[in-house]
Amino acid sequence: MNKKYCLALDLKDDEELIKKYKWHHAPENQWPEINVNIRAAGVVNMEIYLFGNRMFMIMEVDESFSFERMDEINQNPKSVEWENLMWNFQQAIPGAKPGEKWVLMEQVFKLP
Repeated sequence: MNKKYCLALDLKDDEELIKKYKWHHAPENQWPEINVNIRAAGVVNMEIYLFGNRMFMIMEVDESFSFERMDEINQNPKSVEWENLMWNFQQAIPGAKPGEKWVLMEQVFKLP
């Protein structure tokens, strides 16, 4: 059975930067190597939602996934390039640790 993680991150509150961020994530502009790396970490499905400049990510993962494994895979040169590019658009969410990007959210409700 797959597990889900939900994470949050903010974009810089700049309309043009937000447009560019969305452009980079459109299917025709995605970097195939990044999608391969995400799947290699055990991510089965990933969705990102945006409201204003606040983002919410849902990751569905298989039993091979761990955040440590994701961090290792993100050391791949193409992943480092992607993360550095994305950091131009992103900013830490209030309460994040220094240098922390996506912050894991706590589940507080599930429909019984």
